[in-house]
Amino acid sequence: MSRAPGWPVRLADGELLLRPVSQHDADAWREVRSRNADWLRPWDATVPPGADARPSSFRALVRQLRRLAREGQAMPFALEVDGRFRGQLTVSSIVRGSAQFATVGYWIDRDVAGRGLVPRAVALAVDHCFTAGGLHRVEVAVRPENSNSLRVVEKLGLHEVGLAPRYLHIDGGWRDHRIYAVTREEAPQGLRARLP
Repeated sequence: MSRAPGWPVRLADGELLLRPVSQHDADAWREVRSRNADWLRPWDATVPPGADARPSSFRALVRQLRRLAREGQAMPFALEVDGRFRGQLTVSSIVRGSAQFATVGYWIDRDVAGRGLVPRAVALAVDHCFTAGGLHRVEVAVRPENSNSLRVVEKLGLHEVGLAPRYLHIDGGWRDHRIYAVTREEAPQGLRARLP
C-alpha cells in the first residue's frame, strides 16, 4: 500500500493520460528514448563522477520509482497520448512535514512535442498534488537554454523564484537552472484552468 496520499492515480484530459509507470512500458520506453536520444541529451540528468550509478535497466528504474512512490517520495507517471506511451512526468523529492512541497520533471517524444501536451500534463499533475496529494508548493527547474520548457512554465503562469547555479548534473556537467514555483494559494482554480 502506498504511503503517498493520492497515489496511485490516473489523470486524463482528452487524448492525454497520466498513469503510473509500469514494467509493461519497457519496450515502448526503450523505443521512444532511443528515437529521441539526440533531442533529449542536452536536458537529461547524468551521473556525476563518484556518485551512485543510475539504474542499469528499465526494470530497475521502475522498481526504484515504485519504491519511492511506496515511501511517499514520488509519483512516477507514464505519459500516454492516444493510448501510446510518449514520455514521463515525475513528481519527485516530495517533502512532508512543515514544507509540503515537491518538484516536477518531465520529458516527451519529439513527435508529439509542440501540441500543448506537456503544459496540460504538468497542470494535471500539479492540480493533483494540490488536492489529493496534499502538497502546498510545487517547483519546476528549467535550464536557461531550454526554450521548450521555458514555454511550459510561461503558459502555466509559474513565477520564477531564482537561479540555482550548478543545480543538476546534466549532459556531463553541472548546469544552472531557473527555478519556477507555484503554491496552492496562487492557483485556487488549479493550473489546468489557466490553459485553453
